[in-house]
Amino acid sequence: LIGARPEHDIGGKSLREILIRERALGPAPDSLFQLISFVTGGATRAKAQALARGEDPDGDLALLDVLGALHKFAGLKVSPEAFVEALEELQPRLYSISSSPKHQPGRLTLTVDCVRYRLGQRQRMGVASTFLAERIVPGESLPVYVQEAHGFGLPADPATPVIMVGPGTGIAPFRAFLQERAAIAAPGRNWLFFGHQRMKSDFFYADELNGMKERGQLERLTLAWSRDGAEKIYVQDRMRETGAELWAWLQDGAHLYVCGDAKRMAKDVERALVDIAVAH
Repeated sequence: LIGARPEHDIGGKSLREILIRERALGPAPDSLFQLISFVTGGATRAKAQALARGEDPDGDLALLDVLGALHKFAGLKVSPEAFVEALEELQPRLYSISSSPKHQPGRLTLTVDCVRYRLGQRQRMGVASTFLAERIVPGESLPVYVQEAHGFGLPADPATPVIMVGPGTGIAPFRAFLQERAAIAAPGRNWLFFGHQRMKSDFFYADELNGMKERGQLERLTLAWSRDGAEKIYVQDRMRETGAELWAWLQDGAHLYVCGDAKRMAKDVERALVDIAVAH
C-alpha cells in the first residue's frame, strides 16, 4: 500500500511488528494527513491539508482510521519510516481488576467485553479486547503494570454499607469488592446495581452473584436490561424505582460507587441521584 513489504526493517524491527505492537491504527492522526499533503499535489493535497486541520471536506472523517486514510489516498509513495513516524504510539489499555487476592491468592482476573462493530464497509475490532480473546496463546506472557485507583476503594470500616452501580464491564471492581468483603467477613450490607442489554447473554457472573445473594453476602441485587422488552430499562431507572430505600442507605452512611461509561451512564446516574435526593 505504501511501497513497503511487511518485513521491511525499521530500526531492527519489521514494519509488521511495529504496526501490530507499537503504533495506533485507530482514527488517523493529523500528522498522517500532513504527511500525505507533502507527497501529493493539487486538489488531493488541499483535501489532505483540510483533514490535517480537523476539517471534514468529504463528510467521511468518521470512517478514516489509518487504513481508511490510506484507502482514501491510494497510491502513496511514502517511505515506511516516514509513515511509521506519522502515526501515534499505541497507548496502554486500562482494565479494572475484577478479583480479590484474599479470595484466590496468586490469581488476578479482568472482565473484558470484546469490541466489534462495523463502520462503513469494514469490521472494526478493539485492539486489546480481541487480542486477549482471540490472539494471545494460553501460557504466553504480555507486558502489564498496575495503576493505583486513588480514592476508589472499600471503606476503612467493614461495617459501612456499600452501594455499587456497575453496568456492563463496570461490574469488574465491584466483583473484587464483593469477594474482598466476603473473604474478611465484613458485616456491612452490599447492594449492587447491574445492567446490560440482555439477561440471557449479558448477565456477567450470574451464578456467582446469585450465589452471593442466596448466602446473604449481597443483600440487594438490582438488575436492568435495555433490550429484553419494549421499554429500555437502565440502572438509573432502577435507582429511581428504589429511590426511597437507596436514600435510606445513604442516610445510614453507605458509600456509593459508580463504574462504567463515563460519557453517558455516569451523568445519567448523577442526575438520578440528584432526583432521588430531591424526592426523598
